Amino acid sequence: MRTIILASRKGGAGKTTLTCHFAVEAERRGHGPVGIIDTDDMAGLAKWWDARAAASPILARADPDLAAGLAALQARGCKLVLVDTPPAVTGVVAAAIAAADLVVIPVQATPDDLRAVGVTVQAAEAAGKPLLFVINRVKPRARLTADAAVALSQHGAVAPAFIFDRVDYAAAKIDGQTAPELEPDGRAAAEVAALWEFIANRVGVIDGEASNDGRHHSNQGVRSTAGTSGHAADAAA
Repeated sequence: MRTIILASRKGGAGKTTLTCHFAVEAERRGHGPVGIIDTDDMAGLAKWWDARAAASPILARADPDLAAGLAALQARGCKLVLVDTPPAVTGVVAAAIAAADLVVIPVQATPDDLRAVGVTVQAAEAAGKPLLFVINRVKPRARLTADAAVALSQHGAVAPAFIFDRVDYAAAKIDGQTAPELEPDGRAAAEVAALWEFIANRVGVIDGEASNDGRHHSNQGVRSTAGTSGHAADAAA
């Protein structure tokens, strides 16, 4: 079972949005069953899952800790787990990073985001874990994006596929969906597919038959929240 942690000290970097989009794309590509774990007290990922009608991914809670959630998902036969973390560097985040096969750090091309990555980078390096920067919410023809990619590359690998600033990403989450599910032939779908392909190759995930066995629930550690509500050239042109 491969475990990917999305971590960033900076709030609003896009961890939750990327987690749900990666999970659904991984299932579509046959990398499932895919599990997700929400370790953020805001529970944005869990609320997205609660609003979702589709069969996957599986949601497990980190109760009493992340190890229990991972064990529950492994018992359900998950091949891949994505973990959303709070915008901080706490014991919870450190434990998640320690369990990672890859730490994905979403970053917007802003000075505040770039200044905030250092702590997360240090945590990943201290745990001896590989990291990958994903540049998120890219503005078209913004030279700052190219500058950010260069700056980030001094500290680790930068994904060559970017996620652009599209309202579709947020709008889709209202009903527990993802942007590619709403518009399979749209630009967001192409962005997510390209980015996930790169990440899947980094963690050694192999394409296979997609799982389709009904809505996945883990009897142990399921988080129930019922009742709660392109690419570098394009960016730098």
